[in-house]
Amino acid sequence: MLIRIDPADRAPIFAQIAASVRGGIARGELGRGERLPAARDLAASLDVNIHTVLRAYQELRDEGLVELRRGRGAVVSVDAPRNAELADALERLVDAARRFGVGPEELSLEITRRMS
Repeated sequence: MLIRIDPADRAPIFAQIAASVRGGIARGELGRGERLPAARDLAASLDVNIHTVLRAYQELRDEGLVELRRGRGAVVSVDAPRNAELADALERLVDAARRFGVGPEELSLEITRRMS
């Protein structure tokens, strides 16, 4: 899977890396148990600081998409495909809400209304 970033994008680099991996999982390009590139290697290939990659991996870990294992690196978790699709959709929803000036309370109310 190819991880891409756009230096001209307003989104932080770590968020772009996380979004790229999240999208890859959601599209089925990355499956359960697959290893992500080593943080050091990915940082070198993207010409970014290793801490930027580590922050992206930590965000993905917090979302339940990857497991960070000492000595094995980042591995796609068992529940990742289901979680990635939802996380990807939420990311797009939040971006759209920001573009249209919809605040968190209004967005939450709309989601609650539609799920009831």
